[in-house]
Amino acid sequence: MINWDKVADQVLEGKEISNEQALAVLNSSDAELLNLLQAAYKVRKHYYGNKVKLNMIINTKSGLCPENCGYCSQSIRSTAPIEKYKMVDKESILQGAKRAYDLQAGTYCIVASGRGPSNKEIEHVAEAVQEIKEKYQLKVCACLGLLKPEQAVKLKEAGVDRYNHNLNTSASHHEQITTTHTYDDRVRTVNTVKEMGISPCSGVIIGMKERKEDVVSMARSLKALDADSIPVNFLHAIDGTPLEGTDELNPRYCLKVLCLFRFVNPTKEIRISGGREVNLGSLQPLGLYPANSIFVGDYLTTAGQETTADHKMIEEMGFEVEFAQASLQSV
Repeated sequence: MINWDKVADQVLEGKEISNEQALAVLNSSDAELLNLLQAAYKVRKHYYGNKVKLNMIINTKSGLCPENCGYCSQSIRSTAPIEKYKMVDKESILQGAKRAYDLQAGTYCIVASGRGPSNKEIEHVAEAVQEIKEKYQLKVCACLGLLKPEQAVKLKEAGVDRYNHNLNTSASHHEQITTTHTYDDRVRTVNTVKEMGISPCSGVIIGMKERKEDVVSMARSLKALDADSIPVNFLHAIDGTPLEGTDELNPRYCLKVLCLFRFVNPTKEIRISGGREVNLGSLQPLGLYPANSIFVGDYLTTAGQETTADHKMIEEMGFEVEFAQASLQSV
């Protein structure tokens, strides 16, 4: 049996874990889980203490997407009965920012479906971001799809702090999930926002029939990309999507995945994201040992748990919400 505490020390000394150790995390017995979590927490605490970052999403444009991503209810391949609408007005985006502020969510995520934004949509988001910055001083993350360099410049000038574009899966598994864009297209967008001075956010979706070797590859690819924030989603299979009925995960394995991502990316924000409630269930609180960030509120087309329950969970675990209070200006 591996001494996980020594693995944590190895990571804290700046040494990478080996592929054998990485796979051992995912293949570890459930009897080792508490020791594994304690080791991951040792690394997490070193870099982040007991602080938990909160993030909140607004889905500004739903459905109507020409891409064929197998996990997504907004895809052209999906028959899921979701609400579909074009980009919402600026006031709706500002109202979402007010709610994020009230919930102590330090990062407000403006998300839109589609392959990539039009220049008109970029202008619309940029205008909203400028007002959000003036009123709430929130960190703003945009997630609008594949991005051109000049569009990234416009978002940067408006005050966008972070841009999310997930790798979603490994390079070798990518074509099993989508064929309307390539893995390299996704990497290119992450690199584009980095070059423009925007903090890169990129993560994964676990449970899409990938191998454990793919999970290790995902964690290492994100390290190579130097993503500042890494959302780890766990597939919430939606009826009407190609991955409908897929149910490969259990709460213990999800916790092991989070530990792996902490060991491979020790200094980065590891965020428990979509599918948290469904896949971690009653073990959700234990996810805070390796991860230092969660979403509050609902996701894109699926519901989260009550935000009061999230705040209570954080408090009862002895953690503390990280939120820099800012003075409201003419709210």
